[in-house]
Amino acid sequence: MNVNTRKLTKLLRDYGTMRGKLVSNKSNLDDILKEIKEYTFPNVVGEVSNKRIRKFGEGSKQIALIDFGCKENIIKSLVDRDCTVTAFPQDISAESIIEGNFDGILLSNGPGNPEDCKIAIENIKKLYKTDIPIMGICLGHQLMALATGATTAKLKYGHRGPNHPVKELKTGRIFITSQNHGYYVKEDSINKDIAEVSYVNVNDGTIEGLDYKNKNIFTIQFHPEACPGPQDCAHLFDRFLEMCSD
Repeated sequence: MNVNTRKLTKLLRDYGTMRGKLVSNKSNLDDILKEIKEYTFPNVVGEVSNKRIRKFGEGSKQIALIDFGCKENIIKSLVDRDCTVTAFPQDISAESIIEGNFDGILLSNGPGNPEDCKIAIENIKKLYKTDIPIMGICLGHQLMALATGATTAKLKYGHRGPNHPVKELKTGRIFITSQNHGYYVKEDSINKDIAEVSYVNVNDGTIEGLDYKNKNIFTIQFHPEACPGPQDCAHLFDRFLEMCSD
């Protein structure tokens, strides 16, 4: 197929190499590029979130986990720390979580554009107003930011793989983290009275974590359960559970 290589290269650079289409020699390139550009991935979180309520472990701490596409090792990391984890579907109501009298809430990772998760964002707004400790990971980090008035944007290439250096601003320590996301929280959109940046990406300076002021809430963009360091960030689960004990 004869194609405009420069135009195709620009499209892949702007919209990511995950988009593509098999075509014939008779296809019109402009029509193909328009279709690829406009293609969306609707309700991806709804597709990957488990549709039923599940319970794991028999620990003393009662943790509600909202499953936006949760990695199993997040659950294991909590169960190994003496937790009973109740995993809820992504569209569970905030009222159901609040009425459960949980010691803490974990907002899990998940795929896609965080702005598409409108039901989850509205529920997280209600959870934010409670005094329940909350930890957010990856998509959960982005959703908490959106629920508190910040905005997100698409990364040019995304952060993928187990070797991303992240700096903790309070200590200056560098952690090697595992990451897999295509969106980030825009720093200039964060209300400084609501949250402060806790971690930044050493490579590109994007936000990797937020601590919420006057709240027992913190969120991180990377995956502490993925063990890239191999245990560089496992202590964040301990921090969460200490908050749940206060």
